[in-house]
Formats: sequence, structure tokens, C-alpha cells
Amino acid sequence: MTDNPKRIVADGYNAIAPRYLAWSDLDPSPQRMRYLGRLLELLAPAAEVLELGCGAGIPVTRALAETCGVTGVDISAAQIELARQDVPGATLIHADMAQIDFPPASFDAVVAFYALIHVPREEHAALLERIAKWLRPGGLLFATMGVRDDPGSIEPDWLGAPMFWSNFDAATNCELVRQAGFALLDAEVVAEDEDGEPVSFLWVVARTLKI
Repeated sequence: MTDNPKRIVADGYNAIAPRYLAWSDLDPSPQRMRYLGRLLELLAPAAEVLELGCGAGIPVTRALAETCGVTGVDISAAQIELARQDVPGATLIHADMAQIDFPPASFDAVVAFYALIHVPREEHAALLERIAKWLRPGGLLFATMGVRDDPGSIEPDWLGAPMFWSNFDAATNCELVRQAGFALLDAEVVAEDEDGEPVSFLWVVARTLKI
């Protein structure tokens, strides 16, 4: 197995693509659906939304595409191919979210559900700063982040493949969001059931300070 964290994430999601799609579609995270609903309530019709870590596009990309212009980015080629089948109206890009770039003020909202936790944490600050740049004045960030200090770890069998994780603690994550140029609107730690085990995440809602 490679020791490259991003290759582990890409290879892992390539390997489990159909299984992950079934898992996400048949038993979607209640918190993901709750925050998706909140975002949809806040978005104006025809808003432009960037989804980082879009996966196979279900359920988030598909729901956003019903009323918004959506650009999805994922490091897994297999996930992007599935998304192209299920959400043909979205713009879908196979790329590393920490390396891709967009023009300033391109989007009204950026969504990163269960995605930043797969990016090496030393890249989180710069990525958040780029997200703030991509957003229009008053743009929204909806993101899932970690709650424990983890410089980088590999789970050898996550849904059938190795997977890489990297997080700061919740307080550090909130400060990174603020330092990137956001006003923090909500930061909620919620424990979710994952195959019978409680796993906690930080759910962040923030708005750019640009005017």
C-alpha cells in the first residue's frame, strides 16, 4: 500500500465506489440531510454552489442541482464517473480539492461534507483561505470537520479499503475558519452512528466577511 495520503484516499474511494454509493443513498447521514436542508433554505434560486468531495453525487449534488448551478470536485475518478451518470446537469471535476483553483467570487456557497477530514491537516488553512476567495460577498461555507487531534492516520479497512484521515481538534478548526476570513455562524459537535460505533464531527456554518 502506498504511503501517499492522497493516493490512499483516491484509491480507497475508487475501490469502494459502488458500495459507498449504496451506503450513502440507502442510509444517508441524518446530519448531512439536516445541514443540506438548512443550506437549501438559505440559497437564492439559481445560486452557484461548489461541492468539495462530491463523491457519486448522491444525495447532496443531486439535491443542489435541482435548483442551483453546481460544480462538484472529487479526487476519485470512479466517484466522478458515477456522479456524471446520476447528476448529468452538474459540472464535475476530477481533481485534488487542495490544488484546484477558481476565479475569485465564483460561488454563493461552498459545501464540504465529510471531505476536509481526508485532506492532510497542514493544508487546511490554505484551503479555507482559497474557499473564502472563491465565495462572493456574504457567501456561505457548510463543512464537516474533525474534533480530535490527528496529524494523519490510516484505517486499514473502511468499507472495504484503506482510508486516510487527518484533523485538528474542534477549537482549532473554528479558529482556522475565522482566520480564513469567515464569520462563524454555527459550530456544532455531533456524534453519529457509523456501523454501530459513535463517531463525532464538527459541523460548521460560516459566512464570508467580504462586502
